[in-house]
Amino acid sequence: MRLIALALLLAGSFQAAAQEAPSAAALEQAGRLYTQHCQSCHGAKRFGGAGPALLPESLGRIKADEVREVIRNGRPASQMAAYADVLDTAQIDNLVSYLYQPASTAPNWGDSDIRASHRLLADLDTLPSTPQHGADPLNLFVVVEAGDHHVTILDGDRFEPLTRFPSHFALHGGPKFSPDGRFVYFASRDGWVSLYDLHNLTLIAEVRAGLNTRNLAVSNDGRWVLVGNYLPGNLVLLDARDLSLVKHIPTLGQDGTPSRVSAVYTAPPRDSFVVALKDVQEVWELSYAGEPTFIPRRIQTRDVLDDFSFTPDYRHLLATSRKAKGGQVIDLDSGAAVIDIALPGMPHLGSGIYWKRNDKWVFATPNVSQGLISVLDLQTWKLIKEIPTEGPGFFMRSHINSAYAWTDVFFGPNNDAVHLIDKQTLEIAHTLRPMPGKNAAHVEFTRDGRYVLLSVWDRDGALIIYDSKTLEEIKRIPMNKPSGKYNVGNKIEFAEGTSH
Repeated sequence: MRLIALALLLAGSFQAAAQEAPSAAALEQAGRLYTQHCQSCHGAKRFGGAGPALLPESLGRIKADEVREVIRNGRPASQMAAYADVLDTAQIDNLVSYLYQPASTAPNWGDSDIRASHRLLADLDTLPSTPQHGADPLNLFVVVEAGDHHVTILDGDRFEPLTRFPSHFALHGGPKFSPDGRFVYFASRDGWVSLYDLHNLTLIAEVRAGLNTRNLAVSNDGRWVLVGNYLPGNLVLLDARDLSLVKHIPTLGQDGTPSRVSAVYTAPPRDSFVVALKDVQEVWELSYAGEPTFIPRRIQTRDVLDDFSFTPDYRHLLATSRKAKGGQVIDLDSGAAVIDIALPGMPHLGSGIYWKRNDKWVFATPNVSQGLISVLDLQTWKLIKEIPTEGPGFFMRSHINSAYAWTDVFFGPNNDAVHLIDKQTLEIAHTLRPMPGKNAAHVEFTRDGRYVLLSVWDRDGALIIYDSKTLEEIKRIPMNKPSGKYNVGNKIEFAEGTSH
């Protein structure tokens, strides 16, 4: 069964698929159906192959009804066939239940598996080292279309696509770039890492670094790629030039407790990777200066961390913490927990942004469970204001040349709205509804901040370009659920107003 397009994933949704416990007989029948229809693409152990992994760890954010729909009707523009004429309703229900059961073989992905998956697709030494497309290489946008698993490379001056190509299942965590902006690195939910040359619009290499991957980071010297995995719980270090395996790093707590990886980012001024662990109360810093050993420096935390953001000087982490009921501040120099921040709900600090307000740095974070934006003073760590919104949000963006911080209302009935917050008054100045009734989310600015690109997350969605000052709509490009777009220059410069 070709379930390569099974990712009807709504990125950022934290709702797992609820399943009624199937009978032993039903599971046995479903196992036979899997062998007959699914194994050839997804592997005998459900670890994936031509199609994605079909494990609870990979499907946990996808609703069971969505999975049933894909099995029944397939997916257009993909290898996923429709099975409504092959399987009856009961068989499809049993198969869905089976996919959400733990695999009979404990999932594992070791060094030999990683090396066997590695493939070089182009000879980098034979490719030109300068851009071959005529567009400004630092004003390109990498647009991830989640609806049919494609990537579009967009000219950020003319707003015309340069190319469009298929990606792996459910790209996750945002693409990352080499320091010079030539290369972009993608990580998919089921562990595939891809290296793409933006100068030559060519895929260079791929490797499967895990079975369920959280995200990746690229070192500021362009030498290393560090991949954080949920399954198996570890870090995988790759050579940034060709994605060949350097080594894997087990993520074990000081007491030996195994852990998944919540997030991994690079901290350029520190010449290090910073890693949050999901199951132990530790943050790791791994230096890549000189000839690195990648032995982690362990920083004890007051609780396990789900995500984090840096202060502008990269000295402090702002991290989500359940025990702190909001967040905690960690001094990376001393390793000390500075203060707990009593933020309500579930702040999404990884999408938070900072800017100068009255010559002082402030940090603003959306909230995935409450309709508000929390704004913090980065000197005192005190809450300045809570800005009510029309519902919980997921993404914030701004630019040093913009008067506004843009935030979506990703969850709930008002998810077609986007608020523009005045960065000095901290009031909502404008509310846009680009396509009424359709989810509007995730904006990104051109490198100079003159224009802003907004996504409408729908299969009949669009990328909408606005003048960032007048808010006039400049252009609308139809796209299949453009989940995110990333400006090369803003990302490699770690520009104010964008996230990691």
